[in-house]
Amino acid sequence: MSGHPELERCVQVVKALRHPTTGCPWDLEQTHASLLKYLIEEAYEFVDAVETNDPTLMEEEIGDVLFQVLLHATIGEETKSFSLESAARGLADKLVRRHPHVFGASVGKLSPEEVVENWQKIKLQEKGQKKYAIDEKSLQAPALESAYKIGKKSTAVNFDWTDFKAVALKVEEEWREVQDELEAEPLDRSRVKEEIGDLLFSVAQLARHLDLNPEACLRDANRKFIRRFNKVEDLVRAGGKTLAETPQEKLEEFWGQVKKL
Repeated sequence: MSGHPELERCVQVVKALRHPTTGCPWDLEQTHASLLKYLIEEAYEFVDAVETNDPTLMEEEIGDVLFQVLLHATIGEETKSFSLESAARGLADKLVRRHPHVFGASVGKLSPEEVVENWQKIKLQEKGQKKYAIDEKSLQAPALESAYKIGKKSTAVNFDWTDFKAVALKVEEEWREVQDELEAEPLDRSRVKEEIGDLLFSVAQLARHLDLNPEACLRDANRKFIRRFNKVEDLVRAGGKTLAETPQEKLEEFWGQVKKL
């Protein structure tokens, strides 16, 4: 890593944190499994930095993602299962194999769509034909994103609704089934859970049919809620009170004012 002295320094810092006698107690007790939640958390914090278009924050957050990568690589070295070097070698080899238009004899200009098509063909050659068109690898993402990916795979094998209007009817049907379960006596929470899951899955497919990513839709909705909620809190504080001291009805009134703004 002679051309990347700071990266090399970072590798050594992480190894020092994992030193069995002089390392950090917290870092030493971590495993691949215990670190997963931090890897996901740091990845989402980088996503947020990108969405807010803050380059300084992007740099910090991608550094935090790198820290997680280096921790996993260091643990891999300790257990002699893999290393940063072996992971980098495997990645570089795969990128070269799957980009013949860049590194191969058939160098040429392709559209982004053709690149993806070639990537999938080469991947299929390497890994072989899958047993099922949609398998559990589709679950390797947040649930809403997984629903979106499952829908894209189902439409590729001609198993899909005809258009977004048909999906909208399915959403209405699923919502009615949720309502039926909510009215049941006694309330069966396992049934409610199942029907809410069906509703969310159908909403994800509606977004897909409208060329929208449901994960992005929900992230935008979350951001909008926080922005509005903060303005409500500003109004509460302007009146000399706290949220806890403010009646629900007053908070709803402030929410209405913020929405109009």
